[in-house]
Amino acid sequence: MYPGEYGRTTPNKPAVIMGSSGTVVTYAELDERSRRLSRLLHERGLVAGDMVALFAENHPRYFEVAWAALRSGMYLVTVNRYLQAEEAAYLITDSGAKAFISTAYQSKVATEMLEFIPDCQVRLMMDGTVDGFESYEDAIAVASDEVFAEQPRGDFMLYSSGTTGRPKGIKRELPDRTIDDGQGGTISLLLQFMLGMNSESIYLCPAPLYHSAAIIWSCGVHEIGGTVVVLEKFDAEEFLRVVERDSVTHAQVVPTMMVRMLGLPDEVKSRYDLSSLQLMVHAAAPCPPEAKRQMIEWLGPIVSEYYAGTEGTGMTFLTSEEWLAHPGSVGKPINGIPHICDDEGNELEAGGTGLVYFEQPQANFEYHGDPEKTKDSRHPQRDNWMTLGDIGYLDEDGFLYLTDRRAFTIISGGVNIYPAEIESALIMHPEVVDVAVFGLPDPEFGEYVHAVVQLEAGVSGDEATVERLRNYARENLAGFKVPRVIDFRDELPRLPTGKLYKQQIRDEYLGR
Repeated sequence: MYPGEYGRTTPNKPAVIMGSSGTVVTYAELDERSRRLSRLLHERGLVAGDMVALFAENHPRYFEVAWAALRSGMYLVTVNRYLQAEEAAYLITDSGAKAFISTAYQSKVATEMLEFIPDCQVRLMMDGTVDGFESYEDAIAVASDEVFAEQPRGDFMLYSSGTTGRPKGIKRELPDRTIDDGQGGTISLLLQFMLGMNSESIYLCPAPLYHSAAIIWSCGVHEIGGTVVVLEKFDAEEFLRVVERDSVTHAQVVPTMMVRMLGLPDEVKSRYDLSSLQLMVHAAAPCPPEAKRQMIEWLGPIVSEYYAGTEGTGMTFLTSEEWLAHPGSVGKPINGIPHICDDEGNELEAGGTGLVYFEQPQANFEYHGDPEKTKDSRHPQRDNWMTLGDIGYLDEDGFLYLTDRRAFTIISGGVNIYPAEIESALIMHPEVVDVAVFGLPDPEFGEYVHAVVQLEAGVSGDEATVERLRNYARENLAGFKVPRVIDFRDELPRLPTGKLYKQQIRDEYLGR
């Protein structure tokens, strides 16, 4: 299914509800507007296989752009709204996007981008216009709303977050299908058969829609005829308020959001009726085990988890009950066969820590314009074994555990130390808001453990606080994992998606 079907059968049903404003987009509106934009793009010369770039905040019309591309055989490139002009323009030029859509709210940066994207001539702006853009609303108002006889299914070309380098586009071959063939996509099938969602489900998305999970899962909800509730910006109490207001049944969060919600005063947490919530699923970053345990105690056994990547190499999933029996795991595979390999590509037995690969029938993606990075994502001998660069191990029962990203493994005195484990411990200290752990050069041991911490308001970053945090680490970690140095910052560069720009922080220290 796709919104066109629900535009006919349930035209007045909300397809989208905005969290703070309460603005509603019905299925009839979503279908008509995406039809008109699809027609407009074709009139401006775009064809199947072309790229459409969207640079916008969480906006009620975000999904009509997505569905216009998806019903036209085009790729949608969602541009990180927090990027500066040259960074954002890189995604447009690198992808070769032929249409660029933005909003008046983003107009300052969008205007600055124009000098970097001279070849992208279709430029539309929502909610008003500035020089270099035409009115989005006016343009689609005069476009035909007639449905094309053929509607080839498009896809997303999303970019990696660039936490360890420049963002890379993740591109898959377009499926040989039409959008209205009645077949569900991979995510919509997952939502139905793994999460128990249906057309009555109300899904809360608190993350930026440019992020892969946010946009893909939300469009998956539209494929099954459910309602997507979108927070304009994450706020812990606002999340609870919207769950109660809209009787939300399902939600997806990242671990930092869970930590923020757990930090709310008890009287705030008990103020809202969360009984409609059937499932909360989290992903995107390592979850501190104690935070996971506390969320299950608060909400009940409805906190599930999955591990996957924008690349689509594979996927694991586990329920609360499975996590309690296998604490720290990210689940068993539901897509792809996991393999753990050493640096030479030799497969390790259960319990052995190495690079996580997923086996698929065939390689299913490439990094756009970067054959070397594509090659690095493949197993040395098996092209259909693919990796995201994560380190982990499988237990005897086949549950996967992640220890860290390969790029951030600290090797000190010949011993591998995984920063994610240290971060998960320190983040649970009541004075800590956020933390980044990485290795820095040491003349004797090769590297030492360095931590940069964001403290709660009013807590002094003095030596006494350093000792409190180090003592707390000693109580929860082996001695060689305790940070030798702890520095403090007002804020760490973490995106709303939960991804931490750790490489940026480490590079600053290396530059000194």
